[in-house]
Amino acid sequence: MNQDMMEALQAVATERGLTIETLFAALADALESAYKRRPDAWEYSWVTIDPDTMEFRVFAQELDEYGDPFGEEFEVTPDDFGRIAAQTTRQVMSQRIREAERELKYEEYAGREGDIVTGIIQQTDSRYTLLDLGRVEALLPQAEQVPHERPDPNTRLKAYIVEVRKTPKGPQIVVSRTHPGLIKRMFELEVPEIADGIVEIMACAREPGHRTKIAVRSNDENVDPVGACVGARGSRVRMIVNEMKGEKIDIVPFSENTQDFVMKALSPAKVKEVLLDETTGTATVVVPDYQLSLAIGKEGQNARLAARLTGWRVDIKSETEMAEEKAYSEIDWAAGEWITDDETGEQMWQPAAGGDAISSIEWELMVAANNADADTAATDSGTSSSDEEE
Repeated sequence: MNQDMMEALQAVATERGLTIETLFAALADALESAYKRRPDAWEYSWVTIDPDTMEFRVFAQELDEYGDPFGEEFEVTPDDFGRIAAQTTRQVMSQRIREAERELKYEEYAGREGDIVTGIIQQTDSRYTLLDLGRVEALLPQAEQVPHERPDPNTRLKAYIVEVRKTPKGPQIVVSRTHPGLIKRMFELEVPEIADGIVEIMACAREPGHRTKIAVRSNDENVDPVGACVGARGSRVRMIVNEMKGEKIDIVPFSENTQDFVMKALSPAKVKEVLLDETTGTATVVVPDYQLSLAIGKEGQNARLAARLTGWRVDIKSETEMAEEKAYSEIDWAAGEWITDDETGEQMWQPAAGGDAISSIEWELMVAANNADADTAATDSGTSSSDEEE
C-alpha cells in the first residue's frame, strides 16, 4: 500500500506541475490533522514521513505550564493509524493540493505586469471578457477594451498584463487592450532591433481603436529607426496593425531638438515653423493654410496625439491666422489702447494719437479697412514691379 501511495503522489505531482516535496508537506499536515481529531491525541505532536518507505510516524512532546514544549520527544503512533489516515486524509490532501496549485499559478504570473499574453476568448458580457491562458483565466474589463472591438469567441487575442492579484480562489490576472504598453511590447516582439536595444521607443501616445503615434531613435547610426519598425514593404508594422484590428500607427523619429520633434510629431502634416513658450509649455505651430485641417486631424486627434507624444501643449495656426494676429497686435499696442467707458461700461478703443474713443464694432471696421488697403497696396506694388520688368 505504501508503494502504491508513493506512485500515486508522483503521478499527482507530474500531472499538476508540483514538486514531490510539496505533496509530502501537504500529506504530513493532513495526517497531523487526522491524528489530532483523536480523543487521546497529544496536544503538541507532529507527523514524519519516510520518503523511501512511506512509513508514517507520530511524535510528541510534553508542554510546561506556560505551553512551551520540554523534555525528550517520544513516539505516539497509534496502532490503527494507517486505517485512520486512509479514511481522513483524502479531503485534506485535495484541499492542500488545490492551495499549492493556486500558489504555483500566482508565482508563475506575479511580477509579470507589463508582459503580453495570448489567450482564447471564452465568454463576453457587458462587464468583462474572459481569456483562457491555459492554466489560468485572465480578466479583460470593459474599461480596458477597445471601443467597438468585439472579437469572436474561441479566437486568439493578445493583451497586456496590468495587474496580478492574489485571491483565495487563485491568481486574478487583469489584462488590457487599450494600454499604450501593448503597442510597445508588440513592437519589441516584431522588431528584433528593439529587442536587441539598437532601436528605442522613446514615447508613445495612443487613442485606442483609432490611432497611435510612437517616437523612435537608433543607437546605431547605420540603422534607420523608422525603417526598422516599418519593415520591408511595411511587413512588421502591418502585423501589429492587423492584431490591433486596423488601428493606424504613425512612426516618427525622435529628436532632442524640441522644435524638430514637434514638427515630426504632427506628421503627416507639413509644418512651416514652431514657436516655443517655455513659461507656459506651449508650442505654437504655424502651417500653410491648406495643411491646417490635416495638422489638426479629425476632431483634433492628430494635434492631441502630438501633444501627448512631445509633452508640449500644441497650438496650431495657419499662416493667415498668424498674419492677422500680428496685424492685430501691432494696431492694438502701437496705435492705442482699450479703455472702459465710465457710464456704459463698454470697451472702447482710444487711439494713441488722441481724439474720441470708438466702439469695438467701429474698431473692427477700421482694422478691416486698413487690412484691405494694405492688400491693395501690395497688389499695386506687385503689378508695378511686373510692369517695370516688362
